[in-house]
Amino acid sequence: MSHQPYLQLHPADNVLVALQDLHAGTRIQFQGLDFTLPEDIPAKHKFFLSPLSAGSDISMYGTLVGKAVVDVGQGSLMHTHNTHHAAASYGVRNSQYVWQKPDTGRWTQMQFMGYHRADGQVGVRNYWLVIPLVFCENKNVDTLRDAFIQELGYARPNPYRRMVRSLLKKQQGGPDSLKSFEDGNYISDRPFPQIDGIRFLQHDGGCGGTREDASNLCKLLAGYVVNPNVAGATILSLGCQHAQIPLFEEELKMRMPTSTKPVYIFEQQQYGTEHAMLEAAVTTTFTGMMEANQLQRKPAPLSKLTVGVKCGGSDGFSGISANPAVGHAADLLVALGSKILMAEFPELCGVEQELINRCVDDETAQRFSALMQTYSERAIAVGSGFDMNPSPGNIRDGLITDAIKSAGAAKKGGTSPIVDVLPYGHYAKKAGLSLLCTPGNDVESTSGMAGAGCTIQLFTTGLGTPTGNPVSPMVKIATNDTLTRRMPDIIDINCGGVITGEKTITQSGEEILEYIIRLASGEIDTCAERNGQEDFIFWKRGVSL
Repeated sequence: MSHQPYLQLHPADNVLVALQDLHAGTRIQFQGLDFTLPEDIPAKHKFFLSPLSAGSDISMYGTLVGKAVVDVGQGSLMHTHNTHHAAASYGVRNSQYVWQKPDTGRWTQMQFMGYHRADGQVGVRNYWLVIPLVFCENKNVDTLRDAFIQELGYARPNPYRRMVRSLLKKQQGGPDSLKSFEDGNYISDRPFPQIDGIRFLQHDGGCGGTREDASNLCKLLAGYVVNPNVAGATILSLGCQHAQIPLFEEELKMRMPTSTKPVYIFEQQQYGTEHAMLEAAVTTTFTGMMEANQLQRKPAPLSKLTVGVKCGGSDGFSGISANPAVGHAADLLVALGSKILMAEFPELCGVEQELINRCVDDETAQRFSALMQTYSERAIAVGSGFDMNPSPGNIRDGLITDAIKSAGAAKKGGTSPIVDVLPYGHYAKKAGLSLLCTPGNDVESTSGMAGAGCTIQLFTTGLGTPTGNPVSPMVKIATNDTLTRRMPDIIDINCGGVITGEKTITQSGEEILEYIIRLASGEIDTCAERNGQEDFIFWKRGVSL
């Protein structure tokens, strides 16, 4: 990458991106143009190459990303006061797309050490899962969490408990020492060493909403159980809710036609007392964990990986550094036979035609187009729209329109053909790149990808976010050096070298792949795993009734 302090992303673009803060009066010399900036341009933001009249198209990444709402001068800062979202229309598929596969010779024979499941899938972690079918069971899930986490040695040390105890002792006139309180029942030598953890989901769904939401919840939860990172599951049900046990079992059977892992279901209204149900759940779960603890990691080809790609807390560098680097890693994995999932449909607005052209057949393209149109229409019907997707933080750091955000976000998916398009709650079956319909909301999206079978997720960020997932390790990839220095406790990989010119996108993508292999083998944990960040939110689309 050039060390020039500004960059044109595509020859057709009529804006440049500032790679560092540029002050008013800075001389810009670019492709025969010679002018000075009339105002400060913060790093990550864009400025106009030439004057534009109101209504003119604004192009980035070679695609339409906005319209000028007023006349703008050469060198002016692009912002919400002079630019409005606009996106290119899309239509039928161009069947001439040809993919140039990257060279994978270095990794062709490489393997990772994973947990082999009876259905042929391979996990990178070995978790036991506890799930409520309805929010009424959340308290009982808490009860089980407290019992199992504390007594089986999965509790994490909490320095803030020590801090509170110290402050209390100080307030009471006792010794002011953080060492005066040890952190409860933390056991380093766990009785089930082959079980990486027990994961407990909670949610506010399952009843009181639409039948569509109940059905989609059962789809998603069934996907979590089938995810190869899960060894077995304990399911709690009240009994009278919309998300009925037979509905869940039907979805489970669709994803796991033969019984390949232990799944224990307990219905409170059948047991009578809470105590009776929880006593049975504890005993049966403990027995299941004894079985799961017999599993050992064994070699597996990289084609057994299912990797989700996601961005959140994005900035003006996301589409330049981390997202393209993840895209290169994704292309390498696809060429090696892996599954890649890209989600966040509101952040594909404006690049639909490019993605349609990459679909392997007309049916796949039409499914993508239909899901995008339906999603957009439902958003508009409730007084919103894709144009409202950028957050205040996105805008502050250079993502002025949804189309700008989308054009950069789509880089995470690399360049490979799109083999499938999946509604929310569906499970990925095909090797290659699939699109999964989710919101841009970080946790609703990452929850959806884990439920679609992702064993690892790559999450790029320019502003920083702690988001994690209960069963799918979340790799945080920074777009810039500043974020990596400021929030080192949540960042796993830094792609800031692409911005400074120290690394290429190819080099960064290869580093990401090497990290994935080590992570999949259990050699390292992500920051989110070490921090106990286990976020889960189900995407509800209906009204509450």
